[in-house]
Amino acid sequence: MEKALPAIPAKRYFTIGEVGDLCGVKPHVLRYWEQEFTQLRPMKRRGNRRYYQHHEVLMIRRIRDLLYDQGFTISGARNKMQEILQAERDKKHNGEVLLDGVEVIEFSDSEMIDFRDSDFKDSQFDSTADSDSERLELVRRELFEIRELLSLGR
Repeated sequence: MEKALPAIPAKRYFTIGEVGDLCGVKPHVLRYWEQEFTQLRPMKRRGNRRYYQHHEVLMIRRIRDLLYDQGFTISGARNKMQEILQAERDKKHNGEVLLDGVEVIEFSDSEMIDFRDSDFKDSQFDSTADSDSERLELVRRELFEIRELLSLGR
């Protein structure tokens, strides 16, 4: 039985080496898959260094599963990925919310009223930010990153 893949850390970008470790494939395989799967397009920076985002790591894991675990050929996996992506586009077009792999936490109105800024006083924000404005800036940046992750693939 295959060992489980490690959890994907909460980072914005991953190097090809990190993605290889997270997905259980070697970097040259990832470069080959970029040629075969047009949906896989990591950002390239200085010296053609590749930087993958969270959704691309998930896509690579899905490709890996199709090829290694389910026994698809490259062509079959390519077709299956197109089907999966089209189904996701159709769901978005129909107004369905896709939160695959995201835990949804709902709060009642009374719980939200009890939620005060003072709840952050003893939290992790105090260790990284000294003032209220710095804490708010940290929260704002995190919210922008979350919004970007949720809007990927639109």
